[in-house]
Amino acid sequence: MALGGAELAAAFARHGLVDEWRLYVVPVVLGAGRPLFPAGTRLDLDLLTKRRFGNGVVQLSYR
Repeated sequence: MALGGAELAAAFARHGLVDEWRLYVVPVVLGAGRPLFPAGTRLDLDLLTKRRFGNGVVQLSYR
């Protein structure tokens, strides 16, 4: 299952329901934004893959 949005992802993470994180880093600044992880959150993640797209976006997969 794939899910998006900071609040939904945080809710699943709080219950230990996330096996893999796929983050897309977009090189655009749009206001203040919303943190993906709440303040004080610490995750022990291992980088699995990284992929660069021609438009500057980078996909990072962590487990």
